[in-house]
Amino acid sequence: MLQSRVNDDPTEDTEAFKQAFRRHAAGVAVVTTLLPDGSPAGFTATSLASLAAVPPLATFNMAQVSSAWPAMVPGNRVIIHTLGPRSRQHAERMAADRDLRFAGDHFTAGPYGIPIINDVTAWMLASVLEVHPVHANAVVIVQIEDGALGEPDEALLYHERTYMRPSTLGS
Repeated sequence: MLQSRVNDDPTEDTEAFKQAFRRHAAGVAVVTTLLPDGSPAGFTATSLASLAAVPPLATFNMAQVSSAWPAMVPGNRVIIHTLGPRSRQHAERMAADRDLRFAGDHFTAGPYGIPIINDVTAWMLASVLEVHPVHANAVVIVQIEDGALGEPDEALLYHERTYMRPSTLGS
């Protein structure tokens, strides 16, 4: 049974927030882009959401301390990749050491030279429309311009700090 409580200690509130969202499963995506100097940047995102179908808009959230943050300016482009269990290693790589995210042959140069991660369920080229800073984070709104489907795969979920695949519920 859930218990409600009032607490004046923000540290405990933060911990309760983290624990609650660890129990909320989220789909996993990777966002790639090019920094102003032309070098690749990217990160794993569990906050990807569709915003509208017409025009095709999506949002994702990110920390302003992210290595990809300098590329989040209106007019710049990103590629959003959706992942399945088959491509879980890409989520792990893009959430780890930023200096190793583009070491290897797990991507190719896509439109505008932006990295396209190999073996994903889909990728979408998008233009950054708006960036809304909120404390040390931001909501980024993008308009989808192009994309392609990869091979079908199950959904990749992030739940309780673990990547997993969903299971089907019986009736």
